Amino acid sequence: MDEPPANPVHLPASRFLAERLGDFGPRVGLVLGSGLGFFADERIDAVSTVPYADIPDFPRSTVEGHAGQWVAGRVAGQPVLCMQGRFHFYEGYGMDQLALPVRIMRELGVEILILTNAAGGVREGMRPGDFMLLSDHINFIGANPLRGPNADAFGTRFPDMSVPYDTELRARARQAAADLAIPLAEGVYLAVSGPSFETPAEIRAFRTLGADAVGMSTVPECIVARHCGMRVCAVSCITNLASGLTGEALTHEEVAETADRVRRPFANLIEGLLTRLPPP
Repeated sequence: MDEPPANPVHLPASRFLAERLGDFGPRVGLVLGSGLGFFADERIDAVSTVPYADIPDFPRSTVEGHAGQWVAGRVAGQPVLCMQGRFHFYEGYGMDQLALPVRIMRELGVEILILTNAAGGVREGMRPGDFMLLSDHINFIGANPLRGPNADAFGTRFPDMSVPYDTELRARARQAAADLAIPLAEGVYLAVSGPSFETPAEIRAFRTLGADAVGMSTVPECIVARHCGMRVCAVSCITNLASGLTGEALTHEEVAETADRVRRPFANLIEGLLTRLPPP
């Protein structure tokens, strides 16, 4: 694992957050997706909570189900810096703003990034409430967070993405799921820009491309994290079946309701993964 960059690119926000965290040094970053913010409230032994609104030049969460704050603390002995609410391309933020939180984590010493999201099931046989470990992804957003001048302090101009989701971390997530008797699928996540849900024709096309689940996040964060040299693991909560698979209209309320229904097994799975992380 490379050392965090000596000259932070986003110094004001990084320095502000570091001052609020004090002596706390996070090793693991955690991003909680739509409807999944309860994990921070229920499982993190918090030492500091910092609202996004307090941080200079930092975006704000505008989507229901995203609390909009950093939570620092410990889970299963692991020092975790958690985003209780993420930012999305569809909120109007530029890709540079989506990159900012991940780079701040790296500047503060985070080595491992765990991403979570609510996603629509594309693969036949998936059901709302299932969990899927990401083995790969397809960037269908139409933009890349590394576009523009390269942030040389973080990584190379052309980062390798042949293994976006760390092989060892995926194995440990599968072991955690097996030990806890939690069914865990594995597959490819396709990211779209949103905010409209996909059409049935788009879902048929995405299935042909090899997608198993579809959502509106995660991929930009993974790309930035890999550029920074961080190890990444990601889990989707399948909160609905994608458009055209049920004959029913899709709503954000359905996403929240499903996430709430599976909150206990989801929290157990993420905590189980944190318990089984490799040593520093």
